[in-house]
Amino acid sequence: MQTLIAYLVEDNPTVRTNLIETLGEIAQLKITAHSATQHEASQWLGRHSEWHLAIIDLFLKQGSGLGVLAACRQRASFQKVVILTNYATPEIRMRSAALGADAVFDKSTELDGLMDYCIEQTRKLAGRRHDASGHGSLPT
Repeated sequence: MQTLIAYLVEDNPTVRTNLIETLGEIAQLKITAHSATQHEASQWLGRHSEWHLAIIDLFLKQGSGLGVLAACRQRASFQKVVILTNYATPEIRMRSAALGADAVFDKSTELDGLMDYCIEQTRKLAGRRHDASGHGSLPT
């Protein structure tokens, strides 16, 4: 299975450590870098193009996850951005979608959904690479 390259925007060190370990183990996902502020995250995502998934918390040490989301709106089609928050209200889900989020997950009730999403993205990545090598095709 291919490794999904991810960037994590999370200011809580305990949550960050747990996510890095769990996502790596369950979803074959590698967090290559992380930050706790809007500025750092926006700069990193803008300078690097090899990431597949950004996982963004809304409330950060400085700035907002919505600002990070807006900053990476012009990303490549293979790059996905999800919001992971304790405040996944209908309004936040709508605002996130309007700014280009591919999904929104509630930290307290939807971590399994995030894991499933990451596993699916890893499968899609493997399918694209398999198809690009000429040894198979994407499922329809």
